[in-house]
Amino acid sequence: MTTVHQTLTTEESGADVVGTATALLDAYRPATDRFFASPTRTLLARGVRAPVPHDARPLTERVQDALTAARASGQPDPVVIGAIPFDQSAPAALAVPEQLHRAPALGRDPLIALPAPQPADTAWEMRPVPAPEQYEAAVATAVGRIKAGELGKVVLARALDLTGDREPDVPGMLQRLARRDARGYTFAIPTNAGRTLLGASPELLVSRSGSALVANPLAGSTPRSGDLAEDVRRAAALLESPKDLHEHALVVNAIRATLAPYCTDLVVPERPTLVKTAAMWHLSTTLTGTLPAQSVSALELACALHPTPAVCGEPTARARNVIGELEPFDRGLYSGVVGWGDADGDGEWVVTIRCAEADRSGLRLFAGAGVVASSDPVAETAETSAKFRTFLDAVGAQL
Repeated sequence: MTTVHQTLTTEESGADVVGTATALLDAYRPATDRFFASPTRTLLARGVRAPVPHDARPLTERVQDALTAARASGQPDPVVIGAIPFDQSAPAALAVPEQLHRAPALGRDPLIALPAPQPADTAWEMRPVPAPEQYEAAVATAVGRIKAGELGKVVLARALDLTGDREPDVPGMLQRLARRDARGYTFAIPTNAGRTLLGASPELLVSRSGSALVANPLAGSTPRSGDLAEDVRRAAALLESPKDLHEHALVVNAIRATLAPYCTDLVVPERPTLVKTAAMWHLSTTLTGTLPAQSVSALELACALHPTPAVCGEPTARARNVIGELEPFDRGLYSGVVGWGDADGDGEWVVTIRCAEADRSGLRLFAGAGVVASSDPVAETAETSAKFRTFLDAVGAQL
């Protein structure tokens, strides 16, 4: 692992060296490693120095105790890395690693442009949960309840179970996800019972660097097109869509209300812009703020924000009740939070979407759509199908 240790030195010096970030991607090993890449850095964590336990204390307190214990045991700059579930009261998959290797962002490494290995020829069997027609019925039910005034928005998700004739190639999937959207957020986190959470999220929940805060909610989406003219038309239509602008405004307003009390100033653009991934266009707003000195940590901010209306709905409590009634599965870590935080309070926490959980028998993919009064059940089902594309492409499968 000489190369990996060289990347640690390189990242700390601020220099870019060809191959430093992709070396960490290549070095990833399932089950024992945690991988996280963002537009600012690439992290490869190995082993566990201090696990974050599950008990009655607040999660932020448990994380801080684990970081303090790691520093007391000889780690000068401990970091916690992992995932928090949709239901914050459920067990998290967080740990302070034994070793942490760092590099610049994957998007700054020229070698990320090299093609990823092609997926093995696998005979995938797919089972949607629920079936598309049942999902459409659930969306129609939610629309009726929204029109009746019960709530303003709810995000309904569905899953897609894949089983094949071979064990999923987790490192290969991670390579393809990272190289497809190198400027997004790519992650692979071991969870429990031999499972791995991996994905490529486009959405930053919140980051903190010193006193600087950034949040980048996404809400309102449309599938990309392979035809350039049609792709541009779809992007322009999304920017003017009353339904999507309303859905987006609900999320931005909720995040503004949550973050404002923590900030000495908070800048919120008046209109959203567009962010694209390989599969989707999204409405995007970047909020920037300044925190008082020695203020809240990135993880505390993430826990205060989560779940936002982008993955749950509005008002939150009612949306969660509707999700519990209409979704036929436990979300687990899907639509939770994944990322890292250090003992000084800095960190990056992103929304756990465009993801799957893998084990030796197969994969469970997740996708959701925001439902408001003007939602069309057929269109929302098509949107979730388009969101599945991120992962289906990574495994060489098609709906």
